[in-house]
Amino acid sequence: MFDTGNTGFMLVATSLVMLMTPGLAFFYGGLVGRKNVLTIMIQSFVSMGITTVLWFAVGYSMCFSGDIGGIIENLDHAFLAGVSVNEVFGSGQNNIPLLVFIAYQMMFAIITPALITGAFTNRVTFKAYLIFLVVWLLFVYFPFVHMVWGGGMLAQWGVLDFAGGIVVHAIAGMAALASVFYLGKRRVEEKGPHSIPLVALGTGLLWFGWYGFNAGSELRVDEVTALAFLNTDVAASFAGVTWLILAWVIEKKPKFVGLLTGAVAGLATITPAAGFVTTSSAVIIGISSGIICYFAVTMKNRLKWDDALDVWGVHGVGGIIGTIALGLFGTTAVNAAGANGLLFGGPDFFFKQVVAVIGASAYAFFFTYGALKLINLITPVRTSDAEEANMDEVLHGETAYIEGI
Repeated sequence: MFDTGNTGFMLVATSLVMLMTPGLAFFYGGLVGRKNVLTIMIQSFVSMGITTVLWFAVGYSMCFSGDIGGIIENLDHAFLAGVSVNEVFGSGQNNIPLLVFIAYQMMFAIITPALITGAFTNRVTFKAYLIFLVVWLLFVYFPFVHMVWGGGMLAQWGVLDFAGGIVVHAIAGMAALASVFYLGKRRVEEKGPHSIPLVALGTGLLWFGWYGFNAGSELRVDEVTALAFLNTDVAASFAGVTWLILAWVIEKKPKFVGLLTGAVAGLATITPAAGFVTTSSAVIIGISSGIICYFAVTMKNRLKWDDALDVWGVHGVGGIIGTIALGLFGTTAVNAAGANGLLFGGPDFFFKQVVAVIGASAYAFFFTYGALKLINLITPVRTSDAEEANMDEVLHGETAYIEGI
């Protein structure tokens, strides 16, 4: 009944995407100070629990069950009602169990809001974050999943997003920027990453998991799966090396954190285009990502936007330029299910990609800013000075490192 090869592959891909959330926790955890590392890490790990509960209750149904105005779906499959163990997702020889598709999409839902936390590190109370997590999923993430991947208005219009340039990175990055503007700067400045080895570990887990993120988005094993896999590694590598060279020339040192950050920027940028462009185009996208995201972070620093862990500059900017790059470099020569971009005679498709990513980014920005203001009426969003200086102990009663040991 099911294709066992595709099913096995998708179970592995699902597991890889799940691994990205702990990877993100290590990546972010290494970048903050010693007294705040557990606080940033729990924000990633708690999404694994809260988002799973919400996905089971209403998330899957809101994304993939019926259609209401092209924006959201109905609640016919709330609590997975009507979903059978034997139900098939796909057609022909590409069948996999629907339950595998549900689990795979759930892993995307888990990591997307967790990405935002790197921007407001040390400044948001845990209670406010939990409320924000639920509200943002309901009113930003779930609608865009439906609009792009669930047959909603953007999909009907012809917008493409292979693995989450709009749905994951652009909207998370712009939400991160909105949170920075709402919360303002940290009162207690940190000296820099407390553990670069943790950052490296997190990057390795993210990079490894990203193969499931991108290649798995084909939802079966074929030539496009292989293309997306290779494009993912190529773009990340070229972006990381480009960032390293820029830092070496401009900052006079070949910085390890720069190499790691550049690789993540390349991964984010290739995500929407991974299965729709040639590998040569992936090289161009990777180099462009390394350059543009590097200077986006530089601009952010000059403007004194306190995006602590560069979520906007890496994920937001990366998701936006990757979506636009798809509009440039997309070609049906490598994927008949894709579209021809501007350079292959498709100006209309390019226009749609630009409009879609700008519109999605603007909505995510303004909704996030307004949501934080409303949440602040319920419970304080911003931490106090005492909490900010030692969030692990004050908020959670735990410490990552015991002094003297």
